Amino acid sequence: MITVKGLIKSFGRTRVLHGIDHDQAAGSATVLIGPSGCGKSTFLRCLNLLETPTAGTIVLGGITVTADGDESGVVLASRQRQARGLTGMVFQSFNLFPHRTVIENVVEAPIHVKGMSRVEAVELAMGLLKKVGLEHRRDFYPSALSGGQQQRVAIARALAMQPKIMLFDEPTSALDPEMRDEVLQAIRQLQDEGMTMVIVTHEMQFAREAADEVLFFESGRVLESGPPEKIFGSPSQERVREFLRKVSA
Repeated sequence: MITVKGLIKSFGRTRVLHGIDHDQAAGSATVLIGPSGCGKSTFLRCLNLLETPTAGTIVLGGITVTADGDESGVVLASRQRQARGLTGMVFQSFNLFPHRTVIENVVEAPIHVKGMSRVEAVELAMGLLKKVGLEHRRDFYPSALSGGQQQRVAIARALAMQPKIMLFDEPTSALDPEMRDEVLQAIRQLQDEGMTMVIVTHEMQFAREAADEVLFFESGRVLESGPPEKIFGSPSQERVREFLRKVSA
């Protein structure tokens, strides 16, 4: 479902990602861990094409989007639109429209981007709100919701575009423990349903439980990768061991 080869991202003269390689099967969950500022979120934004790679190749669901090669701008833009349609993204901040109700937040994109009728969009949205346990909040405004509820609405909104891949950028970092558990449970449900996911998180216990593969980022590189039992049980890199000791402490 996801193939990344030699991904490089620079901002001006500052190189943030140094040749990332990653392959991920459909239905699996990859969790990115590592210190702040190591490139995890930039990698995620490149997958979603919110950031344009400086070099390298990204293949999402068989659609190749590359910064290399001789494709015309029109062809590349078309591929990017197709690839974006495969992904849904949930951010650290909820980014809900404050002047729209819960149901209006969820139906906005299916109606205006996918051309869905309002009746179809509302039916879809109500099913998704039920999935995240918020169908009874359909007519509330975001300001009347807790942080955990707002993040679950953000998950429903992303799912309303019917993506094949979900990207989560530290979705619980702004939440207290009780609200955090609500969101993590919603993510676990998506995993049980076979959604392909890439998750940036500082929740080590969640990473251990949810990941099929863990990537440890350091200074824009994947320093170590493997199944959670290896990364958390017997990492080969001293830097990974040091990081996990500090997080545990």
